[in-house]
Amino acid sequence: MTHKNTPIPELSKAGGIKPHLYFQVLISIILGGILGYLDAQHAVLLKPVSDGFISLIKMLIAPIVFCTIVLGIAGAGNIKKAGRVGVKALLYFEVVSTFALAIGLLVANVIKPGKGFNADPASLDAQAVSGYVKQASQQTVPDFLLHIIPKTFTDAFTGSGDLLQVILVSVLFGYALQQMGNAGQSVYKFIEESSHIFFAMMNVIMKLAPLGAGSAMAFTIGKYGVEALKPLAELMASFYLTCGIFVIGILGSIAALSGFNIFKLLRYIKEELLIVLGTSSSESAMAPLMNKLEKLGCSRSVVGLVVPSGYSFNLDGTNIYLTMAALFIAQALNIDLTLKEQLTLLLVGMLTSKGASGVTGAGFVTLAATLAVAPGVPIAALSLILGIDRFMSEARAICNIIGNAVASIVVSHSENELNRSKMHSELNNQDKKTT
Repeated sequence: MTHKNTPIPELSKAGGIKPHLYFQVLISIILGGILGYLDAQHAVLLKPVSDGFISLIKMLIAPIVFCTIVLGIAGAGNIKKAGRVGVKALLYFEVVSTFALAIGLLVANVIKPGKGFNADPASLDAQAVSGYVKQASQQTVPDFLLHIIPKTFTDAFTGSGDLLQVILVSVLFGYALQQMGNAGQSVYKFIEESSHIFFAMMNVIMKLAPLGAGSAMAFTIGKYGVEALKPLAELMASFYLTCGIFVIGILGSIAALSGFNIFKLLRYIKEELLIVLGTSSSESAMAPLMNKLEKLGCSRSVVGLVVPSGYSFNLDGTNIYLTMAALFIAQALNIDLTLKEQLTLLLVGMLTSKGASGVTGAGFVTLAATLAVAPGVPIAALSLILGIDRFMSEARAICNIIGNAVASIVVSHSENELNRSKMHSELNNQDKKTT
């Protein structure tokens, strides 16, 4: 079955991600932060608003991913291509993730943000992190692999909400539809029209982005307060700096080798980055990101496979966080980890960063699982950074979404399915689009 890849419905044309939304979200985040600082008591009451916005987004992620992957595979005309794209994406994810883990180790060793903290092990609050530790201990490799398989077809969409289950079902469905040839044409058309409906629904929800982002920022500042940042400011500054180094240095170099400028790409997806900054959730911008990448010149089949799988396997920000936070905790407790022990943390981090996909508080869960291999470091020490985890999650999410955007362009380039003239036109005309 060969179909012409109909472009993903453009959110901008239907009232979704428009240039002025960038400013609305920015102003909303600023006002939310001011409200949280000046009136914390009322700011925390806005949490249901931000939670509602994120829930609305998550409600549509599964059907959008399903439609995009199925249409991409069934419309590719060659199932070997889909397999090749998947292998390339996973290989790319693993290489770049290793760089992220290594940079986290390097910066933490150079800056030593935990040195001089002198935390008292006896004062650690083990109860505060017990839930995360329990989740981490339950995530064994066999359990993770079996969890990818949903109990029923519909359970992938109505069960745990794990994106890996949706991807598995989508790939199988797309493969079967592609094998049916012309007999599956009516089903293909139905899914294609359904995708337009789901994207139209997303258009409506994205109009609420300023409200959702502003409310989330108000809650975060109101709940934890600016004062909570001061004791751990060095760790936060080190982490944000490391994410910046990774994006500009590593992803920037990859972008240059692939023929585009990382700074122009960041400007191109600035609306999505602001939404992620406000909500601390990279999922809140998944659909708009997929739309923009196809508009940028990437093929639907590549975007449909790389972006959803990247949300589970290409967590660059989370990887940086894992090694930096683990070393910070050890330094804060005056525990010296040898090079061998640090490399063990890196290797374990490569596994645990995938193992908590779809788990609530995934960053903290994966850190608990990683820290378990550090000798002499009590798991209860996670409570040292629990108060600032929400603030660090914003940088993690932003780094993750940038990494997935770059990955899609790189894989499209390797498949000779990147429209370079279209890409340069889009990246070089940002000023015209925002005027």
